[in-house]
Amino acid sequence: MTIIAMGVMLALLYFGKDVMVPVILAFILALLMAPFVRLLQKMRLGHAYAVLIAVLLLATIATGLMTIIGSQIVHLAESLPQYERTVQAKLQLLHDLTIARLEAMSGEAGKVFNAFGAKSNAGQIQEAPVATSYTNAVDVTALGSPWNAVRRVLSSLWSPLETAGIVLVVLVFVLLEYESLRDRFIRAIGGTDLRATTAAINDAGERLSRFFVSQFSVNFGVGLAIWLGLAAIGLPNALLWGTLTAVLRFVPYIGVWLAALLAALLAAAVTPGWSLMLMTLGLFVIVEALVSQLLEPQLYGHATGLSPLAVVVSAIFWSWLWGPMGLVLSTPLTLCLVVIGKHVKAFTLLGILLGDTPALTLPQRFYQRALSGDADEIIAAARGFLRQRSFAKYCDVVLLPALQLAQLDLAQKAIGPEQLVKARGAVIRVIESLGRETPTQPRWRRRTSVLEDDLAHYLRQQREHVAGRWQGPLAVAPGSIALCIGSGHPYDDIATEILVRILRDLHVDARHVSMQDIEDFQAEEHPEATPNAVSMIHVVDAAGAGGWEAGDALATEVRKRFADVVIVAVLLPNLLETQEIPELSEHIDRVAQSFEQAAQYAIEKFMK
Repeated sequence: MTIIAMGVMLALLYFGKDVMVPVILAFILALLMAPFVRLLQKMRLGHAYAVLIAVLLLATIATGLMTIIGSQIVHLAESLPQYERTVQAKLQLLHDLTIARLEAMSGEAGKVFNAFGAKSNAGQIQEAPVATSYTNAVDVTALGSPWNAVRRVLSSLWSPLETAGIVLVVLVFVLLEYESLRDRFIRAIGGTDLRATTAAINDAGERLSRFFVSQFSVNFGVGLAIWLGLAAIGLPNALLWGTLTAVLRFVPYIGVWLAALLAALLAAAVTPGWSLMLMTLGLFVIVEALVSQLLEPQLYGHATGLSPLAVVVSAIFWSWLWGPMGLVLSTPLTLCLVVIGKHVKAFTLLGILLGDTPALTLPQRFYQRALSGDADEIIAAARGFLRQRSFAKYCDVVLLPALQLAQLDLAQKAIGPEQLVKARGAVIRVIESLGRETPTQPRWRRRTSVLEDDLAHYLRQQREHVAGRWQGPLAVAPGSIALCIGSGHPYDDIATEILVRILRDLHVDARHVSMQDIEDFQAEEHPEATPNAVSMIHVVDAAGAGGWEAGDALATEVRKRFADVVIVAVLLPNLLETQEIPELSEHIDRVAQSFEQAAQYAIEKFMK
């Protein structure tokens, strides 16, 4: 049924294009001109007078553009005969450089081909006088009747005039009943959900208005620059090419280059050399590069909300359905579909396929790439993130939520052994690549360790291989060490190891220990150890609600052993729970609800 419905819809769009194209164009123009009509109404003009003035202004602008283009085309047609010799000379030059050389190199086959071509040309020469005389007779007869000439002109102009008339009539009535039509559309589409439908219509109007106003301004500026530039280099009919550039630039991607090709062809016909054509093409390339790379991103950027692929595909689709007019309407039509998909649940798929909003969140993309074992892509995306934000922010926004997604799937046994190995290996590579610590084992040995150990134990072992059991020297400056302890859950150890690497990336001497490590250290003799070397201890809880009881007990035990240190409770948020600060004992000095906040506390403590 879905396929049949789509086929019927496409058939209606194709066979009803003569009616639907002007009606849809009128609705889009009405959506664009509605703010201008409201502005005129604020100037104490009646609704009907405001609509009339707006439509007359639009018709005047369109007529002016068509008049300029038409007069320039007539002037160009009158000038073409004087360029005939130049065109023939350049065609002969191109022939000599290409076809003539190929014929000279073809040997005997070229001689046979030339002989056959000579016979064909002889036959054409014999038949040419008859055809010429017949054609001349027909032309004389046709031109001898002024009524026939007028009829041919009117028949060629009737179709665009008919379309323009329908657009103007429908536009007038749509603007006169704009509020009523909007209410009917909300009632028909939105049903009881008036809020979502109203938001969709307002969003569509704002996006279309912003897009068209911005694009009109840019295209007008590009046309003006092309006009002045072509006039400066001496190309005839520069006003025509500037106007055509401004108009054709509404056609995505190919419009401006179509205007450039036509202008370059004229430039090649005007002068014997090729310099004018090269300067013409260079002018278009420079102007378009500056506008597309510098001006447009600053002016409206991705204001339309469309992906570049969606713009290309929609241009192909609508031009296939409705021809050149469909190519012009492709972007606004697709924009309307994206807005509908954003606000109406039944059309969510359109917003996902055509919009520029990422289909997956950053943690989802991380987790998906990790399941595929694609660590290189994760690292590349992470480095792009780190150009603007800190490593701690990346761990808060991307890494920690991605690990929580993996934890949920592990709890539900939704991950197979092979996917688990790939995900662990990818996560380890990412953490090792983004931090300052480098791996000490070859990749084949690390893969074996991933199979045997959990992530936190493996990452901690990497540091112990380099710096020893206590992950660094014991003879240090007083108050220069920060200890990080997990509350007891295995997931807390992973978060603790991440925090250690964040702090070490900030040049803080952070070390990942357990309560058993502290007891073993205090039970042994270390004469070289600096007294009071530890000044801050982070107790990390990433298990969510109910997990802080163990952390609170751990903080109490830590306070008994380190009376003067600053104890920071790091309560990391959980994906499925609201983040609330539990009641903490008096042993907790500060509370951090993210890696970034914990890092900030460490900076304040150690970077004085």
